[in-house]
Amino acid sequence: MTETTEPPVHRTRIFADLTPLRSSPDYRRLWFGNTVSWIGQGMTALAVSLQVYDITGSAFSVGLIGFCSLVPLVVFGLYGGAVADTVDRRKLGLFSAAGSFSLALVLMAATFAGVENVGLLYAIVALQAVCFALNAPARSSMVARLLPPEQLPAANALSSMTSTTGALVGPMLGGLIVGWWGYRAAYTVDALTFTASLYAMWRLPAMLPDRDGQEGREGGGVRKRASVLDGLRFLGGRPNLRMTFLTDLCAMVLAHPRALFPVVAIVWYGGDARTTGLLVAAPALGALLGGVFSGWLGRVRRHGLAVLLAVGSWGAAIAVFGLTRHLWLGLLFLALAGCADTVSMVFRNTMLQAAVPDEMRGRLQGVFIVVVAGGPRLGDFLAGSVADLTSPAVAVVGGGVACVVAVCLLALKWRGFARYDARDPQP
Repeated sequence: MTETTEPPVHRTRIFADLTPLRSSPDYRRLWFGNTVSWIGQGMTALAVSLQVYDITGSAFSVGLIGFCSLVPLVVFGLYGGAVADTVDRRKLGLFSAAGSFSLALVLMAATFAGVENVGLLYAIVALQAVCFALNAPARSSMVARLLPPEQLPAANALSSMTSTTGALVGPMLGGLIVGWWGYRAAYTVDALTFTASLYAMWRLPAMLPDRDGQEGREGGGVRKRASVLDGLRFLGGRPNLRMTFLTDLCAMVLAHPRALFPVVAIVWYGGDARTTGLLVAAPALGALLGGVFSGWLGRVRRHGLAVLLAVGSWGAAIAVFGLTRHLWLGLLFLALAGCADTVSMVFRNTMLQAAVPDEMRGRLQGVFIVVVAGGPRLGDFLAGSVADLTSPAVAVVGGGVACVVAVCLLALKWRGFARYDARDPQP
């Protein structure tokens, strides 16, 4: 009697793929440290906003906090990427995390000392943005060195859960802690959370940029200084990589209605500040769910096509949101938009990690930070301007439709992007 061997059964994965956490202790520590520190940063961001308002009583002063962080992110995002392609990324990540930790200690000490100075808070926010702009390119560039290429989509899905968890849980905890024990408690907890990130960076091996397999060493062992312009020129000649940024700008600039949520909450839904809070939270919740149920992403090979569909879905969901006048239906479409954004982010980041030479990864991640930081701010300005000239409905619906049209035009212009195959990543 002949035995027959049953073919292996491949079960469909629904929830997030945790393989990167199981296979790499270094990545596991890095992911855990980032998650904890993101929650702490979310707490501090809310606490600083509340404290500035308590001191000044001015909404404009609170709004200046965003400006204080935006300028350093844009300026030092590109510079931080170049530094990450020149020095040991572990040391850069460690020093910048130590800088953020020191600033958290300054906030804590100033609060315990009873110092209430808005200028000091603005300065700390700006310096924290500088540390983040130096840390993020180094940290993102490390992932492709810690994991094999087939695990990068799963790792980026896990990273999306880190940022969305911080955006959701951090402010909620911050509000509770400030309400119960005051600002000093919130800043103390934030300082403690940074120790997880510091420990993760400390345990990593040295990670010099790999130049032609020589880990950043040229000839006589001297590392060549990376140039921001070289990074931009590299991006300009790589259509697939360029498309990852252009498609994201379509979504964040053309179809980003966040600035209109306070008006929409009152005019469309007859609500109040709590309604605005629901509108703000809905995309973040959708993004988090997109990460939780991301197990299927690892089986996708046509990453470019996935990005086009995801960004088009974002625009379509925003357009339909602009047509709804029922709150829960509107929240549903905002959550769908957030889920689509997670899918887009996972594949865009994977392409940046897999199709970019290691010696260029820092600089391309620096450009990524500039786009992520600047795109939504431009989107806020555009949405507010169009709504003021026409109406919120025209701004939201028109922005969503414009996003879909722009993505279609880009796909027609650079047809090779839709054919991008993860098995043969071409920049």
